Amino acid sequence: MPTEVALLESRALRVEQMGRVDVLDKVKSLVMLPDGIHIRTEDVARYFEVSTEVIKKVIQRHREEMEENGLTLLRGTELRNFHRDMMSLWKGEEAESYPQAAARLTLYTRRTVLNVAMLHRDSDIARCVRTYLLDAEQDLRAGHASLEHRLTRVESCLAGVGIALQELGPVLNRMSHRLDSLDRRLDATHQVVGAMSVRLGHMSEDIVRIDGRMDDLVRDLKDLSRRNRPRRSC
Repeated sequence: MPTEVALLESRALRVEQMGRVDVLDKVKSLVMLPDGIHIRTEDVARYFEVSTEVIKKVIQRHREEMEENGLTLLRGTELRNFHRDMMSLWKGEEAESYPQAAARLTLYTRRTVLNVAMLHRDSDIARCVRTYLLDAEQDLRAGHASLEHRLTRVESCLAGVGIALQELGPVLNRMSHRLDSLDRRLDATHQVVGAMSVRLGHMSEDIVRIDGRMDDLVRDLKDLSRRNRPRRSC
């Protein structure tokens, strides 16, 4: 885990933490300009409770790094356009009190302010920001460790499931063969039942024909009986 000294001295470590601008407001409220994006040198100094000269010295020593993280210097037309935009966002008395730099204006973003916090050694507020960053990093690492542990347990469970599935493989194969055999036997049974149904249909037709012949025979016997009956004499 990085230490505060490492954070002060390692630019690579500072780059890793540059996305954590949320910690600024958790340590102390950061007052932005009306656009909600930029902040002036005097406001940065007020946040860290130091003089503007102290902030300017930090900028001088690390200007390239600061510019990569949003530090901007406005002059001329850009400065006049910026003031006009700020005046349009500020209303009433606030607009009248808005300070306008005559020649140039240095602007910071939240990333720039966080960059200052990771470089300024003497401000108590800056130290609080660094402590917050390092504590959050420790919590994050602990969370990752816990997650890795849980993933390891899941992988172990999955390995056990894999072994169980391997053991079930032969059993499932045997069951599959038995089901195939049952399917074949059912098909044969269906064929036998179908053949029996056909034969029963033929037998039904034969019975109908036999019934018809029996009716004819009964009628013939009745006729023959009437003809052979003896006549009475007068």
